[in-house]
Amino acid sequence: MRKFFAMIAFVLPLATGSLAFGADDPDATFYKKAAESGIFEVDAGNQAQQKAHLQPVKDFGAMMVKDHTAANNQLETLASSKNISLPTTASVGEIAEKGKLDVLTGDSYDKSYIKGQIKAHHEAIALFKKESASGHDADAKSFAQQTLPTLQQHLKAARAIATQNGWTKAKASS
Repeated sequence: MRKFFAMIAFVLPLATGSLAFGADDPDATFYKKAAESGIFEVDAGNQAQQKAHLQPVKDFGAMMVKDHTAANNQLETLASSKNISLPTTASVGEIAEKGKLDVLTGDSYDKSYIKGQIKAHHEAIALFKKESASGHDADAKSFAQQTLPTLQQHLKAARAIATQNGWTKAKASS
């Protein structure tokens, strides 16, 4: 019995070490969060095209669908080439955010959607900058670097809509 516990004591750290490594792998986190975020952007963009009151908000939603669908497809191809399974839904928080938008209409919808897009793009830019700087997967780093200017353009466009409509103070772009 003593040998059994000694063996468990020896093997357990090895097993949990590999689990911890996978959980802390910045590239795995990047793939997961980038996929979830991209799915949310397409879903919310489709919703904005239908529900938004102002044409610039509808147009912004269309841009989100177009650009994030392209990025999602590129990320899926990259992940598939590495046998990485990506999430097929947005994160729980993003699903909740879309649920909040579901009940809004008119100007309150437009304002909430655009303010949420500013927040979401700040978070996405931080994620993509982190992967660009500290990722280990050269392909993921390259994808992050190539996608980052588009995300920054989205943030700038969302801020411009917010500023034009008096929804927020103008801020410097990231």
